Amino acid sequence: MTVTEEITARLTEAFAPEALEVLDESERHRGHAGYREGGESHFRVRIAAPAFAEMSRIERHRAIHAALGPELVGRIHALALEVRG
Repeated sequence: MTVTEEITARLTEAFAPEALEVLDESERHRGHAGYREGGESHFRVRIAAPAFAEMSRIERHRAIHAALGPELVGRIHALALEVRG
């Protein structure tokens, strides 16, 4: 399973999102810190779920990181989050 697929599966299970887009933006960071040949180092996640409606921005980010888990987060160099409730 790719990192993109793992992110998608974990966020779908945790939040049942109305919309979810996981973009591997690694190629845009070629030559920068954290870049790995083959990608899967830099991601952008766009997610909309009712679970986020009453959360602050920080609470949303913490919830996403918790859902992904420390092992998966540890394999990602950069994670940009766009979250809507």
